[in-house]
Amino acid sequence: MANINLYELTAKELRDKFLSGDLSAFEIVNSFYQRIEKVEDKVKSFVSLRKEKALEEAKKLDEKKKNGEKLGKLAGIPIAIKDNILMEGEKSTSCSKILENYVGIYDATVIKKLKEEDAIIIGVTNMDEFAMGSTTKTSFHHKTSNPWDLDRVPGGSSGGAAASVAAQEVPISLGSDTGGSVRQPASFCGVVGLKPTYGRVSRYGLMAFASSLDQIGTLAKTVEDVAICMNVIAGADDYDATVSKNEVPDYTEFLNKDIKGLKVGLPKEYFIEGLNPEIKKIVDNSVNALKELGAEIVEVSLPHTKYAVPTYYVLAPAEASSNLARFDGIRYGYRAKDYTDLESLYVKTRTEGFGAEVKRRIMMGTYVLSAGFFDAYFKKAQKVRNLIKQDFENVLTKVDVILTPVAPSVAFKLSDVKTPIELYLEDIFTISANLAGIPAISLPGGLLDNLPVGVQFMGRPFDEGTLIKVSSALENKIGRLNLPKLD
Repeated sequence: MANINLYELTAKELRDKFLSGDLSAFEIVNSFYQRIEKVEDKVKSFVSLRKEKALEEAKKLDEKKKNGEKLGKLAGIPIAIKDNILMEGEKSTSCSKILENYVGIYDATVIKKLKEEDAIIIGVTNMDEFAMGSTTKTSFHHKTSNPWDLDRVPGGSSGGAAASVAAQEVPISLGSDTGGSVRQPASFCGVVGLKPTYGRVSRYGLMAFASSLDQIGTLAKTVEDVAICMNVIAGADDYDATVSKNEVPDYTEFLNKDIKGLKVGLPKEYFIEGLNPEIKKIVDNSVNALKELGAEIVEVSLPHTKYAVPTYYVLAPAEASSNLARFDGIRYGYRAKDYTDLESLYVKTRTEGFGAEVKRRIMMGTYVLSAGFFDAYFKKAQKVRNLIKQDFENVLTKVDVILTPVAPSVAFKLSDVKTPIELYLEDIFTISANLAGIPAISLPGGLLDNLPVGVQFMGRPFDEGTLIKVSSALENKIGRLNLPKLD
């Protein structure tokens, strides 16, 4: 163990060392806090840490092991969670001023499941306010930097989650993905990010942005670690009526498998002008690697792709405007000071409490839901969403997975000033999977000017297994990226 740092190990390796008695849970958790102390000032992935509580939980876990009690699937593994996933007794702010002092009064289902399997939650990561954004710059707390280049964005909205894995402050992090918020930061930070099928993982305790699109996803260094985490967080939940009762397979059984004969679709609509040619090269390298592994490459068409971004930016804000109506200064969260009557309390609280991007989306959403515009925009967008969904259904009867880029560019500079439209187009390749409700994964495909580039696989509903299978085969073939040292 002399020449390897603990933080460089994967979740699987850490758990194995804990089970074999090479490492105690206390040693593991403590070593990650040492790593955080070393690099967090540069990256700023976290908004809060649970150091004392986590070390206490690690000691209890060591006791449990000593007494020969049964240990959970994530025993001894430190995990970070995004600031929109509730945890009892911990601050949950969705990185918004309106919730700056809000403390969770219950555990989200995913948190409950992590705790049951002995994972140790070490902290809460930064994000775009209410998960709206692709830069993590709209957070009320601070900006997060990309570990590969501290002057660049980590992506968003789960930027803190992706940066915490890439900076090796934690082996696994949970994020949420409404239009690409797990996959785009995974691509920018050179880690693996899986957005499961809509309804595979319970959303109970996830602060809602757009309820028909949100999914909790996993970010980790390897496909194997994502599979291990998925085994714990997926599955039915009495508290969330939208979760499927479909049986959850053991996702680790899909690792290191032969993919000979697997059909991979390349949709021509995803290789368009505006895509950086160097990124296309990296995707092509993955295509060649898949061919060498015996996969069959098929050109396919998803004709309604061009409508995905406008459709999303009608539906998501409409749902956000309804979901965020609850933040009014009355029941919880921030309340404005000098108001004269109820209406001025609402107006002042929401004006002072929400950031610019959130206000923009609430206004867009309220507009498309208002009388006179509902049919023209909202209803129409719902119809187009169905067409996008049908495109995928048609194509996924012919192929097993679809391969695309994740983002049109690499991580851009923190100082870049982009218009809302430019930022919305960042999600051009990721949004469709949310509209169709299908699973999608981002896997590091290579480097461009020393910045990571992800490739994306999308698959059939509830077929995360095949995504893990093809991603694991590709990862073994092209190798993993060496994550930045930062010291």
